[in-house]
Amino acid sequence: MRAHPKAILNPRKTPVQRRSAFTVQSLLEATIQVLLKDGADRLTTIRVAERAGVSVGTLYQYYPNKQSLLFALVEQHLNSVSDAIKRACRENHHQSLDNMAAGMTNALMDIKLDQADKATALYKVVSALDASALIASNVNGVTSEIIAMLKTLPKARVEKIESAVFVSYAAMAGAMRAVLEAGAPPKQVRALREHLPLLVRSHWKAVLF
Repeated sequence: MRAHPKAILNPRKTPVQRRSAFTVQSLLEATIQVLLKDGADRLTTIRVAERAGVSVGTLYQYYPNKQSLLFALVEQHLNSVSDAIKRACRENHHQSLDNMAAGMTNALMDIKLDQADKATALYKVVSALDASALIASNVNGVTSEIIAMLKTLPKARVEKIESAVFVSYAAMAGAMRAVLEAGAPPKQVRALREHLPLLVRSHWKAVLF
């Protein structure tokens, strides 16, 4: 799949009515289903429209091509993940290092496991999309919230927070991806639940104090 300019990845129109919003969500869910069943190479707007129960013409009212569908899915998923982590960070201002690490890692795991099919499917296609700016913006937003949370820790070395967050967030995302791409076996999920907060907390403690 060839990367496309950002201009053609944007939806044709924004759904403002309930019916339009339902149609858009149906199209996005159908895209995931086709990706999981047939793979990215066999994903077509015709297949998606059939799966969603709408005409191809209706699909084209919102998305001009399959790349724009995939881009919209990536954006929706990234936003839901970042919203969950940001909310956890805000809830843990002025809390202990243990609570901060547990709150943030559990928020990531909860939302990723809740959307495991979507996340797994998108891992396979995101590198082929022109989504680098979207991903960078999303990561910057999340890490800014983590930094703000850590700055509420008394006596933390503020000058080290940004690098500590970069490393810990990359480790979290990588570990989560590995478990999802392995099919999220219960044993691995349990191990990640136990070890990921410890990994993040230990790293923060070693770097910031």
